[in-house]
Amino acid sequence: MTMKRLATVLALLGGLFLLYIGALFLLAPQTSAEGFGLPTWPKGQGEGFLTVKGMRDIGYGLVILALLLAGQRKALGLAMAAMAVVPAGDMVIVLTEGGPAATAFGVHGLTAAAVAVTACLLLRERPAAA
Repeated sequence: MTMKRLATVLALLGGLFLLYIGALFLLAPQTSAEGFGLPTWPKGQGEGFLTVKGMRDIGYGLVILALLLAGQRKALGLAMAAMAVVPAGDMVIVLTEGGPAATAFGVHGLTAAAVAVTACLLLRERPAAA
């Protein structure tokens, strides 16, 4: 598999995964929240914060897929490099709020690394000769 194809597959899977996670947070916020890693979640009116997370993930997923479909690979690489701060920040939040380190590093840390690697692969691509 070429590096370009690997970057494409990783970006596509990342975009689709974000749509999936976002939909889960919209459809079943309390159930989905348990896997995030924080020890407590808002109840009742506070569930709006969980739907914010769902919409955030759907928005990021759509950006990835739109840039991929448009063939804007450098822009996609830059966007994914910027997006890598989100799961890294989620990792720090889980750790500082007393959540499990395994979830912080295993879910959020690995996600940040995967997004960063995908961004690097995309940004290392050279344009095809005309």
